[in-house]
Amino acid sequence: MVRYFIGLSFAGFALLLAQDQPGGKALFERRCGGCHALDRDKEGPRLGGVYGRTAGTVASFEYSEALKKSKIKWTAESLDKWLTNTESLVPDNDMTFRVAKADERSEIIAYLKQTTGK
Repeated sequence: MVRYFIGLSFAGFALLLAQDQPGGKALFERRCGGCHALDRDKEGPRLGGVYGRTAGTVASFEYSEALKKSKIKWTAESLDKWLTNTESLVPDNDMTFRVAKADERSEIIAYLKQTTGK
């Protein structure tokens, strides 16, 4: 394998390795992107700026009553609980989705935090 990378600089090699790692953006697009976007509502609400926002407050999206009444502030801890099991955090919400792997949840949450600028 090394012989194929002889002409690459360290930075080039690091870039190739990084492309093999899913990362938060790629995980968000793969795991969440079917229903969510950062900049527009889809089947789910827009998630740009979600970190630090109170649940159920994007005016252009129709949330379940359970989520609107939850008053949850989206932090690393609450997002982790949400992505682990939405129903256990907010019973009777409309989102049935789980990210089973803790490292994937962490990457997605870090990406959402980064895109929020916090």
